[in-house]
Amino acid sequence: MLRYNPYFRKKQWILWLIIIIGIILYIFNFIDKNIRPTVLTLSEIKARAITTETINKSVKKKIGKDINYNDLIFVRYGTDGKVALMQANTILMNNIAAEVALEVQKELTDISASKIEVPLKNVFDTQILRLPSIKLTIVPQGAVSVDFATEFKQSGINQTRHRIYLVINTSIRMIVPLISDDIEITTNIPIAETIIVGDVPEQYIELPKEEDAIEIVD
Repeated sequence: MLRYNPYFRKKQWILWLIIIIGIILYIFNFIDKNIRPTVLTLSEIKARAITTETINKSVKKKIGKDINYNDLIFVRYGTDGKVALMQANTILMNNIAAEVALEVQKELTDISASKIEVPLKNVFDTQILRLPSIKLTIVPQGAVSVDFATEFKQSGINQTRHRIYLVINTSIRMIVPLISDDIEITTNIPIAETIIVGDVPEQYIELPKEEDAIEIVD
């Protein structure tokens, strides 16, 4: 007749507990090394796409096609008919930058109230299994800065294309289950351009100074 051995039962229970803990640690390690980086990468791609689309939408909403190159840049000609000086309209540029920054901030705050889905089938690279989606949250980190940049590019014989860009910098926090990451996003959006005939002067433009760059903090 077999006798009940409490010591053996206790050892068996401890062994099963060790096995279960080992399996849990293995699963967490597997997720951390194989799934987490992929989830983070796909989520970042999605977050950048959504944020960039929001920025472009905000600029289009605030500016549209109402910006005229001649409103932004005053072109002065010399007695020989050549361009002698190109000077930026800093007051108008600062107003545009302020309005765009406020609109971007508002739009980013609006999208942060909704959840964005990232399909898990993309994580496992499968089209066969029906897998759920993970929820991605985009949280503005409190600052949108807007500045201007210009580009001069040769365009034909004795012609130069002058293009003016809005440079919009923003930071967001991307949050998915068990993971979060801060992302800096810079978007360059052309808003006006013209063709300059003749030589471009060396002293050609004076943009708003760096310390005057617009930064909106929530």
